[in-house]
Amino acid sequence: MPPSVSPRLSRRRLLGSAVALGGSALAGSLLTGCGGPSDPLARLRDGGDVVVGLSGERPFGYTDGSGRATGESPEVARAVVLALGGSGLTAVQTRFDQLVPGLLDGRFDVIAVGLTVTPLRCQQVAFSRPDFVAPTALVVPDGNPLGVATLAGVRRAGATLAVLDGSAEQEYALAAGVPAGRIVPVDSQGALVRGVANGTAQVGALTRISLADEVRRNAGIGLTVTPGFAPEIDGRPVVGAGAFAFRPADGAFREEFDRGLGALQESGRWLELAAPFGFTAENLPPRDLTVDEICARTPES
Repeated sequence: MPPSVSPRLSRRRLLGSAVALGGSALAGSLLTGCGGPSDPLARLRDGGDVVVGLSGERPFGYTDGSGRATGESPEVARAVVLALGGSGLTAVQTRFDQLVPGLLDGRFDVIAVGLTVTPLRCQQVAFSRPDFVAPTALVVPDGNPLGVATLAGVRRAGATLAVLDGSAEQEYALAAGVPAGRIVPVDSQGALVRGVANGTAQVGALTRISLADEVRRNAGIGLTVTPGFAPEIDGRPVVGAGAFAFRPADGAFREEFDRGLGALQESGRWLELAAPFGFTAENLPPRDLTVDEICARTPES
């Protein structure tokens, strides 16, 4: 059982201290109690917080200087939660490769970092409808001395490639035939970009939005972001779509969230929330694009 709590401390204030506790054993105990994860939809309908898992990925999902969850995904999630009667978000920070395990273990209710939908992840978590679409890109030294533009080009060049550990780009690189020994896993996008800058890896791969934001914030770093491209798996291009991830058992919560997300996209409110983070109307998913299609590796039409 979790430790006793003074009645003078509200549940929301306790959850709000989660970030300060460094990944939040406290938030985890409040979520799980003694019998597994609590029902986030019931908590939301009671006016409570939704707990989101973040990994410091700009501009998708991170915390600002005050510990407030922000970025495209948290801002969209917050709007959905408020519309459904909840009070807001509480953030739990963890390493990128611990997001899915943390969700399944009940440390948070939803992953809100623009997690790319991949067939492998579809076997582990339940995704919302697509939140956005965004191409993959490479970050290379200025002048692109190896002349690489795709992951297949990285393989042909025999280059070392930095990727986030556990990322979709790691999966894409292996599918493109980049040898595992030439893939350099890192724990943050900042480490990825720094690794290319200092020569630990010759190329880095991530979504173009992430790389462009990182290079922009590190002026003079001597790196260039290539044009976006669609990676291929089994010879077919895959859709680079980000979504919110839920535990498979939380189907009712996911369905309610989906309805709210769809309403934001249809009304134009989604673009208002996402634009400050570098998103445009081109990042809105096509209306007929479904997660089931992406999970089945359906190529773009």
